[in-house]
Amino acid sequence: MSAQLDSIFAALADPTRRAILSMLLEDDMAVTDVAEPFDMSLAAISKHLGVLERAGLIAQEKRGRLKWCKLEPSALQSPSVWMQGFGQFDPVNLDDFEKFLAAEIKAESSNAEAIELE
Repeated sequence: MSAQLDSIFAALADPTRRAILSMLLEDDMAVTDVAEPFDMSLAAISKHLGVLERAGLIAQEKRGRLKWCKLEPSALQSPSVWMQGFGQFDPVNLDDFEKFLAAEIKAESSNAEAIELE
């Protein structure tokens, strides 16, 4: 279980891979479509997809001439169960979290402007 969790958390640590997973939430996608919004080579995207596949977060299959990617949401069950074991954490209210982040960004922006005026 530890190696599986390590693999999943390592895969999730990269923002490009998290973005790919978000895209695959919508529907299965061809590798070329996955690569389209990123400013990197198809080979680099393929490496990211390989990491996600080894972690069990996606599956890839050949359909005709194209390779397709599909999200494997059940792979997130074991990390979720592991994190729930820490019970002291309350569920995150994403709306409140978004408001908090917006306030933090605004405060940082105000502080930066004040420093520039000095």
